[in-house]
Amino acid sequence: MPVALVLLLVAIASVVFHFLSPWWWTPIASNWQYIDHTIIITFWITGFVFVAVTGFMAYCVFRFRHRDGQRAHYEPENNKLESWLTIGTAVGVAAMLAPGLVVWHQFVSVPADATDVEIMGQQWRWSYRLPGKDGKLGTTSARNISADNPLGLNPDDPNGKDDVIIDGGDLHLPIGKPVKVLLRSIDVLHDFYVPEFRAKMDMVPGSVTYFWLTPTRTGTFEVLCAELCGLAHAQMRGTVIVQEAGEYHAWLEQQRTFAEMSGQGLLKKAAYRSDGK
Repeated sequence: MPVALVLLLVAIASVVFHFLSPWWWTPIASNWQYIDHTIIITFWITGFVFVAVTGFMAYCVFRFRHRDGQRAHYEPENNKLESWLTIGTAVGVAAMLAPGLVVWHQFVSVPADATDVEIMGQQWRWSYRLPGKDGKLGTTSARNISADNPLGLNPDDPNGKDDVIIDGGDLHLPIGKPVKVLLRSIDVLHDFYVPEFRAKMDMVPGSVTYFWLTPTRTGTFEVLCAELCGLAHAQMRGTVIVQEAGEYHAWLEQQRTFAEMSGQGLLKKAAYRSDGK
């Protein structure tokens, strides 16, 4: 009896803790409320199974407890029970996977009018690249990365000349505009994650991963790295600022392009050579 009661209390306490504990997400700030819905469905299914299994265990402990004069019945196989468990498990797993597959399809199906924004992670900072007036991002290569070219842009690609480079600063996005987030890493695995956006993706060295989102609320949001990337992983943080269109374009006009950064780098090298220092 005590063991059965403990099992029931564990099940009840888990449900109460779920509803009363302050674990709930921060208010959403993007179009990905589908992520919340999928997680809630998963919680309900797994929660029901957990309570059912724990309750069944409590019932078995009480119902088949030791009694004087009774002997246990040995039954190594029960085809009927195994069939029901197999069917129930398959239905439960399908119910959890189906919403996730639907949302994943939406997650990687980028709208045609989305603006490309590149994010590069490295130990332990974030850098960003936005398209210039031509609306296109130039090509990149890890071989081109240097102090004057921190994102490794191809200097011979005309599409990259007007790309806006934010090296270690804040990322600004306009509200209500879809954004395709292109993700790169130049050292180890990272993961770009803004909790309020409900969207994140691993950044794999040598590959370009992506997702898309539409910011739905102005404000300042913290960027976290959601993949263990080294000693300073916890300090790999940044800021995304979602603004109205006018404020965003005013900020964008003040940023340096790749051509401007390259020009300043050439001037510094020329001054260095002329001074001999």
